[in-house]
Parts: sequence; structure tokens; C-alpha cells
Amino acid sequence: MKISFHGAARTVTGSKHLVELPDRRKILLDCGLFQGMGKDTDRLNRQFGFDPASIDVLLLSHAHIDHCGLLPRLVAEGFRGKIWCTPATRALAEVLLRDSAKIQEDEIRYVNKRRKAQGLPLLKPLYSVEEASACTVLFEVAEYDQWVEVLPAIQVQFTDAGHIIGSAAVHLRYTEAGITRQLTFSGDVGRYGDAILRSPAPFSQADVLILESTYGNSLHPLHVTSTDLLLRHIEETCLQRKGKLVIAAFSVGRTQELLYFLNQLELENRLPAVPVYLDSPLSVEATEIVKSFPANFNKTIQQVMRSDADPFGFPQLKYIRTVDQSKQLNFENGPMVIIAASGMADAGRVKHHISNTVENSRNRILFTGYCEPRSLGGRLLSGQKEVSIYGIVHEVHASVGQIRSMSAHGDYDDLCQWLSAQDPKKVQELFLVHGEYEVQQAFRDRLIKKGFDSVRIPEMHSVFSV
Repeated sequence: MKISFHGAARTVTGSKHLVELPDRRKILLDCGLFQGMGKDTDRLNRQFGFDPASIDVLLLSHAHIDHCGLLPRLVAEGFRGKIWCTPATRALAEVLLRDSAKIQEDEIRYVNKRRKAQGLPLLKPLYSVEEASACTVLFEVAEYDQWVEVLPAIQVQFTDAGHIIGSAAVHLRYTEAGITRQLTFSGDVGRYGDAILRSPAPFSQADVLILESTYGNSLHPLHVTSTDLLLRHIEETCLQRKGKLVIAAFSVGRTQELLYFLNQLELENRLPAVPVYLDSPLSVEATEIVKSFPANFNKTIQQVMRSDADPFGFPQLKYIRTVDQSKQLNFENGPMVIIAASGMADAGRVKHHISNTVENSRNRILFTGYCEPRSLGGRLLSGQKEVSIYGIVHEVHASVGQIRSMSAHGDYDDLCQWLSAQDPKKVQELFLVHGEYEVQQAFRDRLIKKGFDSVRIPEMHSVFSV
């Protein structure tokens, strides 16, 4: 068997891992967009490194765009197989892909206005809304913990990864030289004790592991709860400075967690009397999808729902649906909280809000998850005094904050706990993906000490025989 790595190799986004079996059949694990890679982002997203038409089946770990966002382009370039995932992943991916296409079309339209004025050739989006819709007919679903045959003599099982609703670790069983072997791809491993989701599930022994490593060298802070940290940011920004708190949050996962924490503050009579705007039609739609899969929630939130039918809603919450409503927030001077996507602030409405608030010292921009260093969020978090947004340079006078404890990615303790179901001596190869190279090197040393003999950190487009 050969494994080649065409995304999330020594970087966090762009998940694409290609498995080629001895009989030449090819299985693709995820097909995600690169995000936050600066000027390299578009080039990386237009070059797969393999022939899409040669892929027999695709196994999708979850619906985040850095894992599913290139599916429409894969299909447009010749892929005709099935896309297997969990039911919740299918429901979320359909709306996220459609939204991704719309954002690309809108941003290309905006960029092309400047390029036309400069006499430069016009650009095309990676895919259209129509192409995003067309690829969803290829989806097939499997419930958690069931083994299903996705190709003749090839079985797959999804187990709960606890990252977002529907997220899964992917387990692939195949026979080679008369011996049945298992390859496991972690997808993104969530947190044990998450506020909303069940903890990552244990899984059967694997011969080969592909493991994410986003927080492979760090621990999430636990001494102060995320709810209290969020309240502190609201009080400092909205009450003390009378400013706007702009929160960058991924539409799936972090947005629902933010709403849940705010609802808890309201139930405890601790939420300050400032308006909270959810400025993302996609986040509104995604929240409804999340609420439709209550079986994926942990026991705590299921208990809460017995007395609070909507744990993601509270009286101060206002939904912003239209572009005109979103623009109107720029002219409101009073203190407020604005939650908008995307989480790295490289696209979507939050990017516009940051451009309109970043130069005012009364305001604060808050991030709730990982940001690629070259993304707008990463540049702000690094302390840059000037940032370019849509080609316009802005001085940074607003304060910039981050609640790291809200990350949907497990830290190294979570990752090691997930691996505890395995006998390290029975794992032939362990590949680290989805991480910055320096982080992966530190995590590799930790895993070797835990008994894993061969821990590799693949480069982009590298190929391994196992």
C-alpha cells in the first residue's frame, strides 16, 4: 500500500491524503481547502497533485471547509465515485460548500474590480455555486460504529471524533497478501469534556495511523472557564471602553459553543445588557442543523435541554441575515458583540467588520480557535501594527485577544488519550499531519517516548510505501 500526502502536510489546512492499494484502487481521505496561506493559498487550491478522475472513493472525516472545501473542484475535474461520511457531516457539508462557493464568487467579483481598473487579467473562483450543489449528489452516509463496504472487499467504519457535530475518525480495513489490515485517519480529534459534544470514542487496533497534530505541543488552559473568559472580554470592551467586541468564529462548532456560553451567562443573570449580533446566515443555518442531531450531544447539554429547549438562544441575540443589515452595524456606535465567520478572518463578513473596527482603540477583535500564521487572524494575533484587508492597509489600534480554551482541537493530552486505545508496538507507521512543522517535531518526540517506533512527518506530495 502507498500513502501520499497532498495537503495538511507540515501545515494545518488543506486535508488530502491518498491511499493506493496493491490492486491500484485509490481512496482519498478528505478533500479540503487550504486556508490562510497568504499569496500561496490560491495556487495550492488549484493543484491537487493527483488525477481526480483516478480516485475510486472518498472518505470524509467532517464538514469543516479545510477538510471538504475542494470537493466541488474534485468533481468538476473528473471524480465520479461516492463520498462517504456521517449523516450530520452530509447535512453540514451541503450548506458549507454552497456558502464557500458564494463567498468565492463574491470575493472574486470584488478583487476583479481592482484588477480590471489596473488592466490585469480577471480571475475565476475555484468553483461555482452550481458546482458545489452538483457534488452533493455523490454523498453516501454511514452511522457511527457500523462497518460498511465502500468498495468490493474494502470496509470503513466511522467513530465519533468529538470535534464538531458528525465529525469522525475514519477506519479503513483491507486485505493485503491474505492479511487483513487497518488504516486509521484521525480527522480532527476533539476535546475530552467538551461543553456540547461527546468525547472522542475509542477504536480498534490499527496497523497504520494518520494523526492530526494541531496542538501537539501545548495544553489548553483550564484554570479559568471559557464562559468566564468570554464574560471578561465583553465587560472590558463593551462596558469599560464602550466599544465593539468582534468575535471571529467558525460557523460550525465555535459559533454554537459561543451561543451556548452566552445563554448560560444569561440564565445566570451575568450577561451584560448589550446587544449580541450573529452576523452570518450560514451560522444560523448551521446552528439549526446542529440542533437537529441532539443524540451527538453529551449528557450535560441533554440534561440542560430538559429545562431549556434552545440552549443556543437568549433574548439579547439578534440574527443578521442581509448584507444591508450587516453594513448597518458599521454605523452603530454603541457597545455591542458581533459574532461572524470565518474563524481565521480570511473570508466572510467578519473580515469586513474587522476592517471597520481595527483602527479604533475602544474595540477588541477576539479569536476563538486556531489561526494560520499567514491568515488575517494569525497576523493580528502576532501583534502586527498594520494589516492589509482587501488591499487597504489599516493601522491596528483595537486590542486583539484569543480564547485558546475554546479550540475544537484536542491538545497533546487529548491526542495521547485518544491514542491510548492502541498498542504502540502494533502500529507499523504513524504519520503526523495537520500541524506546523515545529509543533509536529515536538509531538513526534513525545510519541516516540510513548513507544511508537516509527513516527513520520510527511512533506507536501510525499509518498510512502507501508
